[in-house]
Amino acid sequence: MQKRVAFVLALALAFTAVAGARALEPVNKSLFGVAIGGADPVAYFSEGRFVEGSRKFAADWNGASWRFASAANRQRFLAEPERYAPRYGGYCAYAVAHGYTAKIDPEAWSIVEDRLYLNYDKEVRARWSKQQGEFIEQADQNWPGLLSGE
Repeated sequence: MQKRVAFVLALALAFTAVAGARALEPVNKSLFGVAIGGADPVAYFSEGRFVEGSRKFAADWNGASWRFASAANRQRFLAEPERYAPRYGGYCAYAVAHGYTAKIDPEAWSIVEDRLYLNYDKEVRARWSKQQGEFIEQADQNWPGLLSGE
C-alpha cells in the first residue's frame, strides 16, 4: 500500500513538473474556449464599457471563440484583431508584469495608448493604474517567456 501511495505521489509530482513547463495558451479562455469571459472586445473601445457578447455574433481567432454584441463589432474585430484583442492574451496584465498569469474579471479593464488591458479584479486594476507604464514595460519583457513556458 505504501509503495502504491509513493508511486502515485511521484507520478503526480512528475505530471506537475511537466505541466509547469508547458507553453501557455496564447489566449486566456474558458473551459469552453470562450475568450475574455464572453465580453465584446470592440465595445471597450467603441462604448467605453464592458458589454457582454453574444454566441450569435461569435468568431474564432487565435485558438479561442470571441463574442460580440453585434455583427458590426465582429467585423471590426476580424478586420483588425490585434488592435482590439487584449494584451497578453487576455490574462491579467498586473500578474504578467509580476511574472505569472491569472484569470481576469472582464469588468476590470483599462485602455492605455489604444491597447486593452485586463486585470484580475477592480482592486488589482486600481494597483495597476498607479504604475501602468512601469507595469506595461515589465509585462512586455515577461510575456514572451510566459507564453513559451520558459
